[in-house]
Amino acid sequence: MPKRMNAAQIRRFFEHLQSIDPEPVTELNYTNEFELLAAVMLSAQSTDVGVNKATAKLYPVANTPAAILKLGEAKLKKYIATLGLYNSKAKHLIGACEILVSQHGGEIPRTRKELEALPGVGRKTANVVLNVLFGEPTMAVDTHIFRVGNRTGLAPGKTPLDVEKGLLKVIPKEFMQHAHHWLILHGRYTCIARKPRCPTCAVSAECQWPEKSSAI
Repeated sequence: MPKRMNAAQIRRFFEHLQSIDPEPVTELNYTNEFELLAAVMLSAQSTDVGVNKATAKLYPVANTPAAILKLGEAKLKKYIATLGLYNSKAKHLIGACEILVSQHGGEIPRTRKELEALPGVGRKTANVVLNVLFGEPTMAVDTHIFRVGNRTGLAPGKTPLDVEKGLLKVIPKEFMQHAHHWLILHGRYTCIARKPRCPTCAVSAECQWPEKSSAI
């Protein structure tokens, strides 16, 4: 296990990531708040590329809760059938749309409690929505961020929630708004699961991974 980064190393870590990409954004395509929520819900066990391909066909037809309900579950499945778990995703999305229309006037709620009350919306999805749409300093820990948090020594933890709490505790406030995207993009393209790209890693000097030297 890597040792934990100290405060100075953590600050330099995020300064490097910030210098490379000052304003990181999600790779999910969306044009309104509902489109982002739906895309994040559809992204479970699917790639952003795959989700974008599906929503590129779905959203021109239905991109609001009311329009999704009008489309219906059976037709919705046809648009997202290329995605894993599409049957349950369609069911959850329809259920979420019913609540959005009946309880929120078709708008996306701004609180974690209300978001997590929607079918198919767990803590990670709620964190993404709160961060991207409403600017909340949240941390949605997916497999990439879980790996980066543990491998680098930034915020080791046995569970995603452990890593989330660790990251929220150690990341300086001025970096929190974009920290989620910096970490997910770093894990997606540099600190990958197999053969991480240590030779070209911008934060290699701060990383505490014991096997780093052999990968360089």
